[in-house]
Parts: sequence; structure tokens; C-alpha cells
Amino acid sequence: NIGSEGAAVLAPAIKELKSLTSLYIDDNNIGSEGAKALAPAIKELTLLTSLNISYNNIGSKGAIALAEAIKELKLLTSLEINWNNIESEGAKASAWAIKDLKFLSSLNIDNNKIGSEGAIELAQAIKRLKSLTSLYIGNNEIGPAGAKALAPAIKELNLLTSLSIYKNKIGSQGAKELAPAIRELTSLTSLDINWNFIGGEGTVALAHAIKE
Repeated sequence: NIGSEGAAVLAPAIKELKSLTSLYIDDNNIGSEGAKALAPAIKELTLLTSLNISYNNIGSKGAIALAEAIKELKLLTSLEINWNNIESEGAKASAWAIKDLKFLSSLNIDNNKIGSEGAIELAQAIKRLKSLTSLYIGNNEIGPAGAKALAPAIKELNLLTSLSIYKNKIGSQGAKELAPAIRELTSLTSLDINWNFIGGEGTVALAHAIKE
């Protein structure tokens, strides 16, 4: 639990670790100020393949600051920014940052309150990430509109094996929007769609998609 002050102290040291391939700084309550302090250092780690900055409550301002760094991590394969309350503005910045990360195979953006607007922004980026095998976007209050936006993007992820979209209030309409996309994910081995109030019609639509 290093907080923002600890993050600021660590930043200059991290900046010098040019050979670093993995950085885990999760669950440290660094907040937006800590994220701002770390961003320029992380930007220099061009060999980084794995970054975990989850459980840090960085907020939208922290996400915006980190986006500038993440965009430069061209070798990144795993990114975990879950539980950070980045909201829609943070999702927009994150989408801009990840859209050209062609090696990204795992993205966890759970529990960030991105809403439907954030989902719409992320969808444009996600559809470009052809190497994704795991996508976690649960508990983000995306609603039916967010599900509708994400469906065409998810449909493009032919290598996806794990999809988590739990607790998003997508309802039956959202489930029906997602069903055709899920039908195309022939490599999928894990699907978490709990707590979504999908009702009978949504259940039937998804059941047919999974069956096929």
C-alpha cells in the first residue's frame, strides 16, 4: 500500500529499468496522482509485455495519464487495469491507448464504472485487437447499449477463449445483441454472463448461440 507518495518515489527507479518485461504494482492505492507520477516512467519501458495496475483507484485522470504511456508499450501482451473507477472518460483514453497494441492477448478492465459510453469507446479499439484470447469487462454498468456496441467488436475476436461480461445490466435486449457474436467465437471455453437480468428471451438467444 505505497500510496501516491510511494509511487512518486518509485517512478525514477522504474524509469531506469529498461530491460523490465513485467511490472505488477496492483493493490497499492496510488490514486490519480500516483498514476500521473508513474506514467512517464512506464512510457520508457518499451520491452514491457505485462502490466498490472489494478486495484489502485486511479480514476479517470489517472487513466488518462497512463494512456500516454500504455500507447508506447508495443510489445504488451497482458494489461490489467481493473478496479480503478476510470469511468467513461478513462475508458475513452484507454481505448485510444490500446487500439494499436497488436500483441495484446489479455485485457482486464472489470469494475471500472465505464457505462455504456465507455463501452462504445472501447468497442472501437477492441475490434482491432485480433490477438485477444481473454477479455474481462464485467461489472461496468454497460447496459443494453453497451452490449450492442461491443457485440460487433467481440465477433471479430476469433482467438478469444475467455469472455467475462458479468453484472452489466445488459438485460434481454443486450443478451440478444451479444448472442450472434458469441456464436462466432468457436474457440471460447469460458463465458461469464452472470447477474445480467437477461430473462427468458435473452437466455434462449444465448442458449442457441452456445449450442451452435
